[in-house]
Amino acid sequence: MAGENNNLAVRSYQKQFKELLQAVYQKQAYFSEFFGGGIEALDGVTHNKTAFSIKTSDIPVVIGTEYNKDPNVAFGTGTANSTRFGPRTEIIYTDTDVPYDWEWAFHEGIDRHTVNNNFDATVADRSELHAQAKVQMFDNKGGAFISANADRTETLADLSSAAVLKLFNDLSNAYVNMEAVGQKVAWVKPELYNAIVDHPITTSAKHSGANIDANNIITFKGFRIKEVPDAKFQEGEVAYTSIAGVGKQFTGINTARTIPSEDFDGVAFQGAGKAGEFILPANKKAVIKVVLNDTPEG
Repeated sequence: MAGENNNLAVRSYQKQFKELLQAVYQKQAYFSEFFGGGIEALDGVTHNKTAFSIKTSDIPVVIGTEYNKDPNVAFGTGTANSTRFGPRTEIIYTDTDVPYDWEWAFHEGIDRHTVNNNFDATVADRSELHAQAKVQMFDNKGGAFISANADRTETLADLSSAAVLKLFNDLSNAYVNMEAVGQKVAWVKPELYNAIVDHPITTSAKHSGANIDANNIITFKGFRIKEVPDAKFQEGEVAYTSIAGVGKQFTGINTARTIPSEDFDGVAFQGAGKAGEFILPANKKAVIKVVLNDTPEG
């Protein structure tokens, strides 16, 4: 149930913790767009459950060249045995069981004699803090997953305006040539982010989306730009680019509970779960990572 503690759950059960995880993830996960904007979560997962079922479809969309107006297609000799719409592709969604890759847990104690706070409010506060900590863990795992599944690597020569412009022109060409459909997103380190904001082509005279005063930019060369802390990237990397929503991140909550303790006057606050990431093999071609050439010119 919920009390008057800023609408936070005052008891920690699986359903409430799942809702907290999903809410925090939407607000604080840097790579949420890569994984469709949210984390898929199940509560009450049994200990021996090793997979999260995701509905997937890797059937490409087939677009016909034109509507067939031949008099013997669907009419005349083609009546009841032909169609003017071209070949029909059957759309089938597959239930894919994806294995969990990693686990998380927490174990705390709340003693009524020493907590120095409302007991239920403490449980609510700790639930919120654990949700935030787990989302940071999910985000770190998500960055590593993006890096490991990138189909190709581009090299940024340096942080000069010319090099940054060349990089994004090359990236733009890559997505046009792969005929990718969807919003292009670039997650970039602060140093690259600042180089983009300060770039000569992001001037107000060119009606740019950059705000130099606020050090903010929305899009650059067709990419939605998102500034991400250095720690979210693997060594040597400065950016990831992708079409939004090509992957899934998920967690199964084995338990999230308070349980009376026989060792002190209070409860043990415990939680454990499994988690992982998934991307269709066909979608990996839409994932590109960028490394910085830090080799000095000799």
